[in-house]
Amino acid sequence: MDMITEAFRGLFPDRAFLYEGILKYSGRFKGYNANVRLSRKTMIFSLSKRWRPVSREIKIGLIQELMVRILKERGHTSNIDMYNYFMKNLHMGIVKDRQDPFLMESFNRVNQEYFMGMLEAPNLVFGKKSCRKLGSYDFGTDTITISTVLRETDPEVLDYVMYHEMLHKKHKFRHCNGRSYHHTAEFRQKEKKFKDSELMEQRLKQILKKGSFLSVFKGI
Repeated sequence: MDMITEAFRGLFPDRAFLYEGILKYSGRFKGYNANVRLSRKTMIFSLSKRWRPVSREIKIGLIQELMVRILKERGHTSNIDMYNYFMKNLHMGIVKDRQDPFLMESFNRVNQEYFMGMLEAPNLVFGKKSCRKLGSYDFGTDTITISTVLRETDPEVLDYVMYHEMLHKKHKFRHCNGRSYHHTAEFRQKEKKFKDSELMEQRLKQILKKGSFLSVFKGI
C-alpha cells in the first residue's frame, strides 16, 4: 500500500480513499518543509528532499497532518504524534554554522537575562530589509531570521524581537485537532515578562507603521 493511501486509512478507517495521490520530493524547500495541493480529485504532496531518508512512520504522520489541513477535518493518530515529536527535536541534529556576530550578541544578552544562559544558540541570520516581518523562527533549519531593519534600531527593540523568536525555539508549538498553535496563552504570558514589553510593542508598531508608509510611497 502506498504511503498516501495508508495515511488516509489511518485517519479515516471507515472511509474509502477517493482521490489520486501523488507524492514528490523537491529541492526548493528549506529544511523539512512540505505542502499539499488539492486539484479536483488529486492530492499532490510536495516534500523537501530532506524527508527522503526519514522513517515511513514519521512521513505518514506528516502526510496525515497535511491531509487534515487540506480537507479541513479533525483527526489524530500515533503517526501524527511521531511527526510532531520529530519536528520538535530536529534542532538537536542540525548544524549551527550561520551565526551572525551582531545577532549573536543580542542572543547572548537575552539568553543570560531570560533563559539563565541555558538555551542553545540556533542559526542566526539577517533576512530582507522588511518592516512587515521583523523576525521568524524555522523549526526545520533551527534558524532565527531577523529583518535587517532592526540592525538600525535601539538594541532593546532588537532584543525584544529576538526574545520572541527564542520563545518559539524553546516552547515549540502545541498541536490539537490537526492544527499547530504557536502563540498560545502561555506564550503570550511569557512574552510579557520582557522588561518594558508594552513600550517595546509601541516601538515595534512605529516601525511597522513606517514600513506601511514606505510601501505606499513605492507605489507612487
